[in-house]
Amino acid sequence: MRAVRATAPGGPEVLSVDDLPDPSPGPGQIVVRVAAAGVNFVDTYRRSGRYLVPFPHVVGSEGAGTVTTLGAGVTAVAVGDRVAWLDGTDGSYTDLAVVDAARAVPVPAGVGLEDAAAVMLQGVTAHYLAVDTAPVRPGQTVLVHAGAGGVGLLLTQLAVARGARVLTTVSTTEKADLSRGAGATDVLRYDLLDDPATQLPAWVRDHVPDGVDTVFDGVGATTFDASLASLRVRGTLVLFGGASGAVPPFDPMRLERGGSLFLTRPSLRHHVVTRDELLGRTDAVLGLLADGDLDVRIGARFELERAADAHRALEARATTGKVLLIP
Repeated sequence: MRAVRATAPGGPEVLSVDDLPDPSPGPGQIVVRVAAAGVNFVDTYRRSGRYLVPFPHVVGSEGAGTVTTLGAGVTAVAVGDRVAWLDGTDGSYTDLAVVDAARAVPVPAGVGLEDAAAVMLQGVTAHYLAVDTAPVRPGQTVLVHAGAGGVGLLLTQLAVARGARVLTTVSTTEKADLSRGAGATDVLRYDLLDDPATQLPAWVRDHVPDGVDTVFDGVGATTFDASLASLRVRGTLVLFGGASGAVPPFDPMRLERGGSLFLTRPSLRHHVVTRDELLGRTDAVLGLLADGDLDVRIGARFELERAADAHRALEARATTGKVLLIP
């Protein structure tokens, strides 16, 4: 089989497409022929060495495909089943992925495998953010950074469905149109600002004088100050990613001075701890997709051999929606 491995910490150039022996599942595992693997920022963090992982390693934690082989003790999954996953694998950028059966979720009829791969990590992230981390309620106004990204488009739809008004930031005219199409009422071209730290909060307060209830910020370093300044009294900043880099240490008294603000840094892994929790979230997201109540945009598809190009495009913010690798 082919597999994309990160051979050492570094840039996209460290990704190598290697021929490896076909895998055999261990107890409690399954082998899946991968139809699509999701490309995510967490993959770039692991590849670059920002997150500590062993090298070399097969890249990718998310995908969907068809079960080919069962390991000992696996009874809840059958050969030929269509499944998706967002963790519990030794790597998804490959023809054949080994997945823990307990972390594989069924893909319902009416949902294609590419769409399933495209909503696992980002769709479940959008779900826990809007439902649990800072529950979105009717009448609220929220700000979503990177509104045309994979999480941004899905989070906007979920927030609108829950009765909120959504403001977003984007970096191109095309992305602004996509964000409005997902339900955003007001969209700011963040890339055109000379001083985002002051201009972004001013723009927010032109639209919402008291500030927004919640900011969902997956960008990090370059948006953090403006995010805090855009909140209402006792508003909440949900910092769920760091696409622009890690936020430097800061004085917690800034939260008091900003109006007794709340700051949280959630992680997906803490919101799908048990299989019941995993299935509850994936059933909700895949169910919305099957019913036509959630639209997933696959912005780019790359062949497995072009994994490095996929990483370059993602890190250059040159993509919209979801990026997939197609073996």
